Amino acid sequence: MDGTQDFYALKAMLDWQVEMGVTDAICDDPVDRYEVPAEAPKIASVQKAKTESAPPVPEAPDPAVIAKEVAENVGALDGLAATLKAFDLCEIKRGARNFVFADGNPLARVMIIGEAPGRDEDMAGRPFVGRAGQLLDKMFGAIDMGRDAVDAEKSIYITNILPWRPPQNRDPSPEEIAMMRPFVERHVELAQPGVIVLMGNVSCQAILGKRGITRLRGQWAEAFGKPCLPMFHPAYLLRNPAAKREAWHDLLMLREKLKG
Repeated sequence: MDGTQDFYALKAMLDWQVEMGVTDAICDDPVDRYEVPAEAPKIASVQKAKTESAPPVPEAPDPAVIAKEVAENVGALDGLAATLKAFDLCEIKRGARNFVFADGNPLARVMIIGEAPGRDEDMAGRPFVGRAGQLLDKMFGAIDMGRDAVDAEKSIYITNILPWRPPQNRDPSPEEIAMMRPFVERHVELAQPGVIVLMGNVSCQAILGKRGITRLRGQWAEAFGKPCLPMFHPAYLLRNPAAKREAWHDLLMLREKLKG
């Protein structure tokens, strides 16, 4: 058999083996594939040396730290609104329709801090304009206060922890709260209210570091050097009308505090 015949014969045998399902060839001499090659330690040592000599990858900056640096450099409320609106590190901003900063009289003695915009607020670009907002206006109207009052003694100033609506109205995450807290703190420093009202669990968590509004409500606390009064969120009162008695009690406490 010449070389050409030998080639075609071997190829035919190989094709037959493939057709029969053969996937691996066995050599004449056994090969221990579990044995570590002699050169492996050298390769590993070279790779280790490369890893040790490579410069460390810098960690991504903490968005909360960046937010604090940015917020501290703002000198007026309109500048804070513009700076916060341009802040791009909060992902929920990309799914929101509108930026919701504040409403009411910035000179008011009472600053209300809510949780985050809902659907109605997201559409209007103002905080507390839906059913919960209407109830909020009635609550403070009962103690002769409101967001439209010209007199700073009788007016209220309203904002939220988050200026953008979270997807599906979910609660803000701890990371989102930590990112927005420096802006809220600077907001308080610039507005200089006499009293802060914290509406709901998210506000208490962000400002006081505590949750459990049924336990916290009606008890004075302090944050940012200001007296703070936790209260039920109006949305909670809409779902639990029986809690309006406690809310009325807290409003009377607020009124007495302002008189004092």
